Amino acid sequence: MMSLDKLRRNAKALKKSYRAGDAAAIARVRAVLGSPHLFKHADALHVVAREAGFDSWPRLKFAVEMQAMDRAARAERLKVALYLGQAWIVEALLAAEPDLGSDNFGLQCALYDIEAVRRVLDRNPAAATRAIGVRSPILHLTYSKHFRSDPDRAGAMIAVAEALVDAGADVNDSYPFETGASHELSALYGALGHAGNLRLAEWLLEHGATPDDDESLYHATELPTLDGVKLLMRYGVKTAGTNALLRMLDFDNLDGVRLLLEYGADPNEKAPDHPSGQAMPKIPALHHAARRGRDGRFAELLLEHDADGNAVWEGRTAYAVAMLYGNLSFARALAAAGYANRLSEAEVILAGCAEGRVPDGRPLARMQLSDEEKRILTRVILWEDALDHAKALVAAGIDPNVSDEMDMTPLHLAAWAGLPAQTAWLLTLSPDLTHVNGYGGDLLSTISHGAENRLDTDLRDHVACARLALDAGAPLRQAVLDGAMDESLMAFLSDWAEAHPDRIVPR
Repeated sequence: MMSLDKLRRNAKALKKSYRAGDAAAIARVRAVLGSPHLFKHADALHVVAREAGFDSWPRLKFAVEMQAMDRAARAERLKVALYLGQAWIVEALLAAEPDLGSDNFGLQCALYDIEAVRRVLDRNPAAATRAIGVRSPILHLTYSKHFRSDPDRAGAMIAVAEALVDAGADVNDSYPFETGASHELSALYGALGHAGNLRLAEWLLEHGATPDDDESLYHATELPTLDGVKLLMRYGVKTAGTNALLRMLDFDNLDGVRLLLEYGADPNEKAPDHPSGQAMPKIPALHHAARRGRDGRFAELLLEHDADGNAVWEGRTAYAVAMLYGNLSFARALAAAGYANRLSEAEVILAGCAEGRVPDGRPLARMQLSDEEKRILTRVILWEDALDHAKALVAAGIDPNVSDEMDMTPLHLAAWAGLPAQTAWLLTLSPDLTHVNGYGGDLLSTISHGAENRLDTDLRDHVACARLALDAGAPLRQAVLDGAMDESLMAFLSDWAEAHPDRIVPR
């Protein structure tokens, strides 16, 4: 197989010939793409990949890179792909080396290779509890997303779980996500919260896994259906201290909120800090729903389940929060229930910004604002139709580069969400393009994470956000270029790196 450099040169030559009207080049392009309106370098890469027998440039690129890996590197890459759910990489690695999964017991568990697992345990039952890297065998199993690409192996997956537990593995096993951390992530969280593997999660619960692991219920609210939450409820999960109700309110899921409230979740709870040490927001559900843009139905539902409409958080009522975020539906529902109140001077200005009224003289810059008021742009910027609101806030004196609780700036948040209009505007406000957020991500890695992990990527444009960031001078680290897994973004970054090799910075 050709080198990546030669393949890229071929793509570059194809693009040049196509644009020059060369008949052979036009025929090659039409055979793959039809008659493209525009023919970009990424299109040329795609044609070269298809001619080489691959579905896309990222897949061809990985095949070439795989040839340079030794067996140990391939096995490590297989482990990562199983953990991240990168099915096509798993397929490519195993197609090239079908026995690669036999390199260690953790891979055999993650691939649901029940025959190999039984052979190992027959020889040495202690292998069931011996860690491979940072995770034990049952954790390699539960954190694997292989079931998504190979659903026919579900029976073998359960058989592996049974074999491990029969040999002494603990269904409540866990591991520290970061070296030295006191808080650990459980096997159940791996199956349910990380992998979304309801069948394996149910098996773990049936065999004694505790549902109260400080993670699973919270992350079950993020799943596409309520089945994970209902599963945990069948096994008596406790809602107190989990922040699950607030997380459910992050989504426009009235049925999910009703489910938690009817189960007994307390809308007035101010949860203690997470066992990991991460501070909880201590915000009542009404206030949180108001600032997350939930409509009046959510206010009515929360009030029906004894939410305190007079509760004060950060010096204001839920009604005031709804007004300053421009959530008029929520505010009207509270007012109808008798919970309207007079707004402060700052609240009046913020409420006006929500309606697009821009005050003169940046008055908020001279006021003593609460942390929530200072951070209001980090909430608003994620709303698709709130650009005018965001601009009014900055014109009124809100700092456009203020960070939220996880040190995510408005720019990082907008780019992660794949919102080009917001991203383009924020880039005009002198942001720090080298900023690293609390998750350890810079701007481009944050965009890459959003492209890979958001459930609504078909409605967003992470490639446009990446282009805007790079045009503004954001650094592109080699690690981001190598690690991008969204195929559209990978193709764009490869194209951009080809055209700007001097802009790539070390890992």
